[in-house]
Amino acid sequence: MKELNRRGFLKKTTAAYAGVLASQSITTASPVESKANDTINIAVIGIRNRGRDHYRALSKIPNVRIVALCDIDERFFPETVAEVQKLTGHKPITETEYRKILDNQDIDAVSIATPNHWHALQTIWACQAGKDVYVEKPVSHTVEEGGKMVEAARKYDRIVQTGTQSRSSESTIKAFNFLQEGGLGKIYMAKGLCLKPRASIGQTKNGSVPAGVNWDAFLGPAPYRPFNENRFHYKWHWFWDTGNGDLGNQGIHQADLARWALEKWTHPVRIHGTGNYFVFDSDQETPNIQHLEFEYEDGTMLQFEVRGLGTNPEGDVRIGNLIYGAKGWMKMGSEDAGGVEVQFADVEMTPTGFSSYKEQAGPSFTDDDPAKTDSVVNHYNNWLDCIRSRNQHELRADILEGHLSSALCHLGNISTRLKRSLKFNPGTETFINDPEADSYLTKAYRYPYVLPESV
Repeated sequence: MKELNRRGFLKKTTAAYAGVLASQSITTASPVESKANDTINIAVIGIRNRGRDHYRALSKIPNVRIVALCDIDERFFPETVAEVQKLTGHKPITETEYRKILDNQDIDAVSIATPNHWHALQTIWACQAGKDVYVEKPVSHTVEEGGKMVEAARKYDRIVQTGTQSRSSESTIKAFNFLQEGGLGKIYMAKGLCLKPRASIGQTKNGSVPAGVNWDAFLGPAPYRPFNENRFHYKWHWFWDTGNGDLGNQGIHQADLARWALEKWTHPVRIHGTGNYFVFDSDQETPNIQHLEFEYEDGTMLQFEVRGLGTNPEGDVRIGNLIYGAKGWMKMGSEDAGGVEVQFADVEMTPTGFSSYKEQAGPSFTDDDPAKTDSVVNHYNNWLDCIRSRNQHELRADILEGHLSSALCHLGNISTRLKRSLKFNPGTETFINDPEADSYLTKAYRYPYVLPESV
């Protein structure tokens, strides 16, 4: 892989952040020193759904101890504590208040699997408290938040990994080695696909907060709303207060790989998004159909489709990527679509003046080593290695990578919501002469859960 290019970019960005922040005072806990093979103590934040994947993956890794579980829903503690104790032989403590996790000097790092609207504050606070961070995708809820998270990671010299674990898949790494060695020639377009049918969430009336649930803490920086089951566990993805739709839920993985295939370590300059919520009459706010185009300064295109209703696959792929180059194309399917395959294309002029088109099967890429097939475990191992070495440049999904890919989702959603094309300035991270669009780059925060002006 052309890792030197990416790492060089990350180093330049780190240096730029260091220059900006050099004159600012830092008040934080002492940073974690290099721990070689010492045990790293981790707290898992958010223990339902994705959080369950976090502690199960971490339990498979030597020299890691899950010392604490944190959640705003106490009803899950007994079962989860018992499972962690069975998996690891160690009984974790439980907390409902995240700040107490940060105050605990025995905790080295946090693994965040909370709703999207919490990711930025929890990551920034953890960096300020001297903790390293693994944060789920999308890393942010808005473009502004992503930039602040990068600033915090650099200012406090924290190891912050984005939860786009496809970057640690053996077959994906092989495929990108092939691309970056010129296997498909110049890549001119990449397409991400999230063709994932979703049922209607229906309509649910407001109700009483269940016993054991801290609803105020769940809402955090989001506007206050009465308790509603449709806005709670998992379904929060479908409301703008807390989620980013399927583009920011499943689609972020494929957007990240598409940007990686194009070797773009910047933002696009033009965004065009169309879509809406079709067919169902429910409480859902986010679209279930989207078509998006992102154009970079050199004209390279990144396309994306979300189809949350019954639909055909593309190139046998429902959730994955299609990568197009001068020599042919590649299909990258997720676990339900079967590995990575290459088709070489040959276009020739016939004697009659018409073009002929032929395809020939190229290489395919799979996970050959059974020990390396769990991309989540691989991704955690990469993070833990970097915690020990204190080298953020070896991260496969550094927070800056997470910010750039998450911003694609935010920019696409903004264009979709405004129903028009947008022009973007990557340097300033603002739209060009478009105050209305700029207003979507941030959000109003509910006190005291406020994004700091200076991290």
